[in-house]
Amino acid sequence: MKVFRYLMAGIVFATFSLTGRAADNALPSMDTVLEQVIAHAKQESDNDRSFDQFYGYSRQKVTEFRNSDGDLKKTENKTSVHQPNPAALVPPPTPTVSETAKKENGVSDTHSNVRGKQFKRNDFLLNQDLVNRFRFQLVGQESLDGRSAYIIDFVPVKKDLPERNIKDRFINKAAGRLWIDSADYALVKADLHLSRPVDVAFGLVGSVWKFDYSFLRSRTEDGFWFTRNVNWHLEGREVIVNRTVDYHEQVSDLHKVSSVASAELPSAAHP
Repeated sequence: MKVFRYLMAGIVFATFSLTGRAADNALPSMDTVLEQVIAHAKQESDNDRSFDQFYGYSRQKVTEFRNSDGDLKKTENKTSVHQPNPAALVPPPTPTVSETAKKENGVSDTHSNVRGKQFKRNDFLLNQDLVNRFRFQLVGQESLDGRSAYIIDFVPVKKDLPERNIKDRFINKAAGRLWIDSADYALVKADLHLSRPVDVAFGLVGSVWKFDYSFLRSRTEDGFWFTRNVNWHLEGREVIVNRTVDYHEQVSDLHKVSSVASAELPSAAHP
């Protein structure tokens, strides 16, 4: 699913109180990358909506629960199929203020445990409070799926950051590496981990001492980005029970639906 996926959107180039300079003269300045990434991030919702309007696909989610000895105790396997409907071409109604506030500020009960319930991309909407939490460094450039991508490392800017809820505890301790498409400035890949353990309810309910998360996105020929796979690994304690959770998500059978594809495609963010 979209675990941390916009720890990305948000953390994504956040502060760019970035102190690092490009080691290679061919790389752009951090200010340039920041400006372009933020501009693209604002179009991600439109990208996702348009992608779902014109493309069908299958999504498989596998969650494995193990005990402290590593023995597999439970497996959840879910497969869903997305099939566009021509009616979906009608733009959805604009959310009301109350609906928007609920989405931005609400933290569901699933965020309060250590059973492996993941965060969603909208938990990490770009705002100044969020971007000020990290220090970024542009470290290089490489090819992903035949497209050039900038490589950026990030770490928390300091240890004592505000924690209003469980989501903040995870965000404030996240560190890792991001890959940004050098043409579209879309987030293509992420490898994240906790830099320090996270206590849930001050350690009385549980604790997470290891959480590794990664995802990879791909670009369609007409310029839409979608998440191809997601993987994460969690080790922690819930009350008095230690547990390990592994999650794997894969999108397959991607196809443009002919009855919808004949309609005029909306312009991609960066064709």
